[in-house]
Amino acid sequence: MAAHLVYGVMLAALLFPCLSGKARVRLERHWNNGLMGILNIKILLSGEAPDLSVQNMMLVANHVSWLDIYLLNAVRPVRFVSKVEVRSWPVIGWLAHKTGTLFIDRTKRHDTARVNNEMAAILNNGGCIGVFPEGTTSNGSLLKPFHASLLQPAVHSQSRVWPAAIRYSHADGSLNMAPAFIDELTFAASLAMILSQTVIYAELEFLPPIEAQGKARRELARDAEHAIASALNLSVGNNGAGMIA
Repeated sequence: MAAHLVYGVMLAALLFPCLSGKARVRLERHWNNGLMGILNIKILLSGEAPDLSVQNMMLVANHVSWLDIYLLNAVRPVRFVSKVEVRSWPVIGWLAHKTGTLFIDRTKRHDTARVNNEMAAILNNGGCIGVFPEGTTSNGSLLKPFHASLLQPAVHSQSRVWPAAIRYSHADGSLNMAPAFIDELTFAASLAMILSQTVIYAELEFLPPIEAQGKARRELARDAEHAIASALNLSVGNNGAGMIA
């Protein structure tokens, strides 16, 4: 894994600046698939994933682990929105920055507006963004209410919202909570738990895209939330309160 991270640093520092957008996306997908192999994560893919020709698209998924970004990028790389703490992680944070991750400080309310403006600009230019509207991780046994504010850029840019459902499982199909990055777990402890597993099955289902045209952010959040909850056969947490403004 250390060698793969060094390889990633070299690619990001030396090769990325010389590549076109599509070439970078293909290289990102290759590197992330390599990481999945090193961590013994087998991807079980279903549904129709957006291909590289898709533009102005917001990928929306439930959030279980820091692995989610690498899992999704192994199939269809996009620019993700991540909590600002990730930027300080050794190597991983630097790689995230170099591959275009947008960092949000959730302790500052005005930071959401800043990041939303950046996302809208990227989408309006034909780019693709990935968000986790729960705003935090869960252990995978429930879906937390979606924050509708993170979908406002899709409304501004009239983007397609493409839901994706993530579930980590054992070989027998039961829920595997080892990847869950929750509570006060450190990155090192989380990585140790993941590496302790013989194999982790990552079930990734891409659901039909939702057109943002004519819809408000609350409606988009509700539709995406319901689609992912239904795919995972989960109820929405917080007593089923539903999405948050």
